Amino acid sequence: MTGGLINEDYINNFIDKALEEDVQDGDHTSLACIPATARTKAKLLVKDDGVIAGIELAERIFKRVDPTSTVTLFKKDGEAIRFGEIAFEVECNSQALLKAERLVLNTMQRMSGIATMSNRFKFEVEDLPVIVLDTRKTTPLLRFLEKWAVKVGGCTNYRYGLYDRIMIKDNHIDACGGIQEAIKAVQTYFKETGKQLPITVEVRNLVELHRVLEVGMVDRIMLDNFEVPLLAEAVATIGDRFETEASGGVNIYTVREIAKSGVQYVSVGALTHSATSLDLSLKVIK
Repeated sequence: MTGGLINEDYINNFIDKALEEDVQDGDHTSLACIPATARTKAKLLVKDDGVIAGIELAERIFKRVDPTSTVTLFKKDGEAIRFGEIAFEVECNSQALLKAERLVLNTMQRMSGIATMSNRFKFEVEDLPVIVLDTRKTTPLLRFLEKWAVKVGGCTNYRYGLYDRIMIKDNHIDACGGIQEAIKAVQTYFKETGKQLPITVEVRNLVELHRVLEVGMVDRIMLDNFEVPLLAEAVATIGDRFETEASGGVNIYTVREIAKSGVQYVSVGALTHSATSLDLSLKVIK
């Protein structure tokens, strides 16, 4: 599971809210067509190649709508899938199955697309000493699902939100009056509030980098939109004084060259904001 603040209550609340959005006062088609006591078996059919994610969540959804449901797994989260394979079979109350169908498919398709994208990035740099991170570029209220899928695909979660790390970016720097001023303001804030969080500061050029190195008091320097030769120079300049992270302009075609610069972390918004959903289908077994 994703970790952070995600727990059973959080997941159950998500399922309940999602079902409420879709069902409200009833799935009237199923209520009209299907006897209340009928039971059905269905299969989750794979219609794309990729990496499967969301199976654990699907099990929870089926249990939520019918505690007597049973799920037989043929695939586990994080495994490779191919067109025509069956990920699992589910047997449960027929009305409950159809109530849950769209929620299961919508979440699994989205999560599997992100897991597949994450796995591609992981593959590109798996022989290099670099960690690929996700970002906060997620769908509102679905962040926990999307970050869950990133982990399933083999990459690493970064911040869950604004609350768990200081990240001084360009807008903070410009609004504060300068990069050293922003860093010093954070240290003052820590003293006044008793807070203690890891600090990342974004630099846009070598001038800003040297200003950060002059003042210190951070944990990580994020090198934003640096061309690879300049990135390598910046990483060498920083040495082992601070953690290093590259961001901006990172895609599946550039991530390897960026990683070869020696940077420790690469943050990739595309893991979540550019992933295409995988095609999956839930089919009743007659």
